[in-house]
Amino acid sequence: MSFRDLHQPGSPFVLANAWDVGSARVLAAMGAKAIATSSAAYAFTLGLPDGGHVSRDDHLAHAQDLIAAVDLPVSGDFEDGFGPDPDTCTETVRLSGEIGLAGICIEDTIGASEQVYDFDLSVERVRAASAAARALKDDFFFVARADGVMTGGYDMEEALRRVRAFDAAGADGIYVPLPPDIDALKQIVAATQKPVNVLAAGPITKHSQAEFAAAGVARISLGSALARVTHRALVETADAILGGDFTGLKAAMSGAKVDAMLSKGMSS
Repeated sequence: MSFRDLHQPGSPFVLANAWDVGSARVLAAMGAKAIATSSAAYAFTLGLPDGGHVSRDDHLAHAQDLIAAVDLPVSGDFEDGFGPDPDTCTETVRLSGEIGLAGICIEDTIGASEQVYDFDLSVERVRAASAAARALKDDFFFVARADGVMTGGYDMEEALRRVRAFDAAGADGIYVPLPPDIDALKQIVAATQKPVNVLAAGPITKHSQAEFAAAGVARISLGSALARVTHRALVETADAILGGDFTGLKAAMSGAKVDAMLSKGMSS
């Protein structure tokens, strides 16, 4: 099934965000249908905080590593497209298609800040990126993100206004991270004819995949959550170890099992 065909409203798949080749292969071995990068999780691997500290070239090189690592579609989490100008978004889409990504998402936040691009510029950026996606030789699934609800840049009313405009501007999918509740998520789905992504983070994680399906969602992404779960295990276990308690290491997966999963998830 193609990456585009995975996006079925009412029958959502999990887009598994990986942070390195090893995590991508483990997720593939476990049955993930597609892999995505996570800008935050990748930054963590470089010892950097989330938010605009990694260049477009580095993000593309990281994405290429994941593409080569697994026999699954890979989508890129590419922040604001790495610049404010619509032409920059066009170039980011073009470069993403050239390296073999199945799609990307671009958000409407300004760089590493919590501010958002104004409405007209945001729509023009989506229109430019969507046109660039259609011009690629291979199918490419472009998702427009409306991040202002998550960052505090605007309210749900403005988010829905942007959802409708991004749909009309040609986006293949819509993504509003962290709506306040499931009813707000249903409003997002109702505002567009395009597949909707929901981020499994924050309070909305209390809902199941079946509930997301009933809301009409097409895709569930994980963002940096898996990477942060891993960091929590690192911090909590290491904290005990540095205090003299090594019992937490009993929870470690065996090296043989890790090796087997990495081999199973490897690109043929």
